[in-house]
Amino acid sequence: MSLTTCNVHFSQQSNKIVYLSSPLLKQLKLSGKKSVHLKLGNEVITAEIKQLKRQGNHLYLSAGVRQSIRVPKTGNVYVLNSGDNEVQLGPLVGILSDHSGRSVSNPFGAKTGFIKEIIRNGEHKAYLFGFTPGDINWHQQTINGYFLSAQGGWYRKIVPLPDVVYNRLTSRKAETSATINSLRERFVRRKIPFFNWSFFNKADVYKLLDNDPEALEHLPESISGPTADKMKEMLENHQFLYFKPTAGSLGIGIYRLTYHPKRGYFARYRKGSQNVLLRFTNFQSLMRMLQARHGSHLNRYVVQQGIRLIEIDSCPIDFRFHMHKNGKNEWVPAGICAKKAGRGSVTTHVKNGGSLMTPEQALGKTFGSQADTVLEKAKKASIKLSESIERNYPHRLGELGLDIGIDKDGEIWMFEANAKPGRSIYKHPALRAEGRASISYILEHCMYLSRFQGQGGNG
Repeated sequence: MSLTTCNVHFSQQSNKIVYLSSPLLKQLKLSGKKSVHLKLGNEVITAEIKQLKRQGNHLYLSAGVRQSIRVPKTGNVYVLNSGDNEVQLGPLVGILSDHSGRSVSNPFGAKTGFIKEIIRNGEHKAYLFGFTPGDINWHQQTINGYFLSAQGGWYRKIVPLPDVVYNRLTSRKAETSATINSLRERFVRRKIPFFNWSFFNKADVYKLLDNDPEALEHLPESISGPTADKMKEMLENHQFLYFKPTAGSLGIGIYRLTYHPKRGYFARYRKGSQNVLLRFTNFQSLMRMLQARHGSHLNRYVVQQGIRLIEIDSCPIDFRFHMHKNGKNEWVPAGICAKKAGRGSVTTHVKNGGSLMTPEQALGKTFGSQADTVLEKAKKASIKLSESIERNYPHRLGELGLDIGIDKDGEIWMFEANAKPGRSIYKHPALRAEGRASISYILEHCMYLSRFQGQGGNG
């Protein structure tokens, strides 16, 4: 198996001939061969090969060849001799998104900028394109993809089914539909790696890790659909709990419940743009309030042991670890951000008055000279937790957002794991480089999954 990069040119001949410069012919071990199987994505054709006396790695594709396998454009890309006289161009990488809030210049709505960044990062390494479920033609096994021009505009090209699909569908509802389920299964049946299968449900993550001793030491006690008796018992054991919807995001619908033996029960939550604090003399009246607000939906909630997190100015701090699989198929923390809760807020979400800090700033203020040791410990735990989730999850994962808490003794706790983490942490000026690294890891992992691996580099 030999892998190299080459410059692809289009020639006008209508026959099916591939011209290779002498150095490229040699590198791909094709000297003396008359023909080759040329592959792009899921499409393969047989073409005649001819040597071209030219320095450098150049590949000229006649019109007949590029129309048959639908090569989208000229320029630098990887070329792989995978044995059996088969040469593959690419990789061809599809980024799956949806059309919500779309326009001509923003075909993927709010996700357009992010998809553009990935495509730009992969320029000269791979053929990358964006697409939506409606752009797939299963009968012809093609996709009408969105490619980026040198000027930064979008143009459409029909290409074969790709070597790998990175899933960035944004709607939880759409993802549970029969259409999307069938789409995912169709890619898997064709042995096309499809990573980031779907959003997680909070309760599912706890169930996944229930029998994993490595992960359990970092998980607060969590119960899905708890009974009133169980909640009362946990409140008496832990003094405070978080009560959160299993399919929630952005901190919406979360309650912080506290029990003071002398002062009664307290509930903190967010209502509109206000933080609310209520006091109850007994547990029954607290439960009546929750039932009045949520009725039969209470069984869709998870109750979680509260952890006494480190604090700055009496405001709790937690951390978002954005984990990626790299070109060697290993988990790495690409970006880490500390989130400080707003005064009186239940969560550290920025929308609820929280603020972002670098982990060094936050840990420096709370652990002083021990800050580096605590951060290293948290990084190791984040890798171990990611490996545990992957080990117990039936589908392919390529990135995770872990919500991590560190208590006053420097112990590491995981509150939540997200399969499609948002990217708001990279808005912090000190995390721009980490934002770029995160994009590079996505590309590296696509190279790995498409077997063009170990060569992507971080460039």
